[in-house]
Amino acid sequence: MRQGARNLITDVAGLRVGNADDARLKSGVTVLVADRPMAASVHVMGGAPGTRDTELLAPDKLVAQIDALVLAGGSAFGLAACDGVMAGLAAAGRGFAVGAARVPIVPGAILFDLLNGGDKAWDANPYALLGADAYRAARADFDIGSSGAGTGATTGRLKGGLGSASAVLDNGVTVGALVVVNALGSATVGTTRQFWAAPWELDAEFGGLGLPGAFPAGDEPAPAKRLGEATTLAIVATDAALEKSALQRLATAAHDGMARALVPSHTPFDGDLVFTVSSGEKPLADPVADPFVLGHAAACVLARAVARGVHAARPAHADRQKSWCQP
Repeated sequence: MRQGARNLITDVAGLRVGNADDARLKSGVTVLVADRPMAASVHVMGGAPGTRDTELLAPDKLVAQIDALVLAGGSAFGLAACDGVMAGLAAAGRGFAVGAARVPIVPGAILFDLLNGGDKAWDANPYALLGADAYRAARADFDIGSSGAGTGATTGRLKGGLGSASAVLDNGVTVGALVVVNALGSATVGTTRQFWAAPWELDAEFGGLGLPGAFPAGDEPAPAKRLGEATTLAIVATDAALEKSALQRLATAAHDGMARALVPSHTPFDGDLVFTVSSGEKPLADPVADPFVLGHAAACVLARAVARGVHAARPAHADRQKSWCQP
């Protein structure tokens, strides 16, 4: 397993990511789109999710493919970002065909960033416009850290952010992850700068500090946020040809990566979830061994993406937490 060329989810060919954010608002939107519709699924492990159209992704539901995925700040207000993305897709002629009509399929998920120091006294909900801007900005190369939906993200101790990572497997399949880290837990071990995800780090991609000599194994962490104020949202993508049922299993396995990188994770206060998508470019060579390896790779790549998001976060005006890069 090695890093992809960009070490971003867009190392899966045909995928693009767009970010739009507002520094005054301290919030933003991140959109994943593809050159053509993608098979997709989702698995929710957190106790306080906020989502749109995720029921469509169940294996027994009619819609087989989606046009985009949206990750947004703003709590429930952020679900309006999907409207802006739908408008852009509709203008491009994309969508699920129902006779002469086309309906873009754009599931989304939101995180809580309403108490992060930004000015949330808007006259009109800004998230539809942010969603439209993020859609127009979609490209293969994009910023991580304090960008898009990660602009106002926080964790239990340090500023959160938008992270991404990728891996090319020995069988030629590519797996990538995109994550917004807004967790109740911490990405670093105790009060150190070392990341919980260190055992899975490739090429010093988040500092190369390794693990500390001792772990706070006996600690009983108290919640640093209130009920509903935390959520880590992730997307795992692959070019392996997987249908919805296999993608749902991949999403379940990918949650292991979140648990490796954030301690604690999947709490009643978090809305943690993982979307999975497949571009369908590469048929599985081995229907037994390949899904086994894909699940492991998904967890490793997601753990790395979490650490990269926190590592890349940068200080901004009115922050209520310091960034990893600050002493």
